[in-house]
Amino acid sequence: MPTGVHLRDVRQQLFHAAERVLLRDGPNALTSRAVTAEADVAKGVLHRHFADFDAFLAELVQDRITRLRDQAAILEASAGTRTVASNLVDALTELFDPVSVALTSLVFIRDELRTRLRRPGDGDGLPFLTEAREMLSSYLKAERAQGRIAPDADADSLSLSLIGASHLLFAGRQRHTLPEEAELKNLIHTITADVVQRRLW
Repeated sequence: MPTGVHLRDVRQQLFHAAERVLLRDGPNALTSRAVTAEADVAKGVLHRHFADFDAFLAELVQDRITRLRDQAAILEASAGTRTVASNLVDALTELFDPVSVALTSLVFIRDELRTRLRRPGDGDGLPFLTEAREMLSSYLKAERAQGRIAPDADADSLSLSLIGASHLLFAGRQRHTLPEEAELKNLIHTITADVVQRRLW
């Protein structure tokens, strides 16, 4: 039996291969055969480490969600520094990198994957974007506590608006291209202008 270290290496090798397939060919091209071919391993390797292909995909997305939790902690700690808009620009740019945008599409089109990833109480939210919304909401609540946005600001609604609009901005572009920073800044300013301007009222 391979050692634990070797097991982790194989899993990461498969995850990285899946990300490359996603970026190059899109979600519809992501199959177990495409992943093992990209990873240059035998076809049976994936199924030796995962119950089935949806289990593999669920762990692939969960790996990205775990990274998102680390990002959330860093973002919340940034409350009170720079400007709210600057912090949000950086957070959303990192959040919607090309791999995450492709994974979001994958979750959207695969019902079984979406079901596996949903946590109790998530309702109809889309996994990964649900956690992203929570990340922004926690950050905005921290900024509200510091008086940098209006005391009556609805952090949950603001974060939903930011996630939805930003996802459309990033996902609606040609593959491998990103929106101009000025375009993202304008979108963020439009959504947050009211609560930022009213912070001193």
